[in-house]
Amino acid sequence: MTADDQKRISGEAAAQLVEAGMVVGLGTGSTAAWFVKALAARGLDVRGVPTSEATANLARELGMTLSSLDDVKSIDLTVDGADEIGPGLSLIKGGGAALLREKLVWEASARCVVIADAAKHVKALGAFKLPIEVVRFGHPHTGRRLADIAAEFDLPPPRLRTAERGVVVTDGGNVIYDMASGVIADPAALAGALKSVTGVVDHGLFLDLADEALIGTDDGILRLHP
Repeated sequence: MTADDQKRISGEAAAQLVEAGMVVGLGTGSTAAWFVKALAARGLDVRGVPTSEATANLARELGMTLSSLDDVKSIDLTVDGADEIGPGLSLIKGGGAALLREKLVWEASARCVVIADAAKHVKALGAFKLPIEVVRFGHPHTGRRLADIAAEFDLPPPRLRTAERGVVVTDGGNVIYDMASGVIADPAALAGALKSVTGVVDHGLFLDLADEALIGTDDGILRLHP
């Protein structure tokens, strides 16, 4: 199987978890898109809460009923991808710059399921650069404080994310700094240190949030629990 095939079968498996009448959090990224397509194909009476404008646009094109997070009291199930899935279903997310909205939706959910291809399942977090969402105002100063945090953890300073059109700006109007690590020895400690910096909105460490992982492999779906 290709990585895309593995993403597809994980998304299709997750779509089978949804029941009529549910409020469903719709993740962001290439793997989550397979879930949204599979869910729309089932034709269930559900309401989706998208985690990004890109996901909202896809869901609308597929005829799904959408609500904002403000309009729902709670979410029954959220399905989303990840950039890395580590021990205990610790995650790195945010490669698509939607980590803040994703985390808000995850934390409002009764159950969260992460879907991915086999390459995303790792022994330790850190090969993928950790995204950190930062308020745009004064962000170079915040970036320097993040560099101090990185030094405390023996990591290189984070870099502002840019693309062909310039600085990457999130749906919330913030910017992203990416912190390279190699291995994050203590994800909880790093998460706490990053959140202590004024100007940091949130980071891509999703800890103690995932209830189950559905990982597409050449042998089918691998199901993992914390």
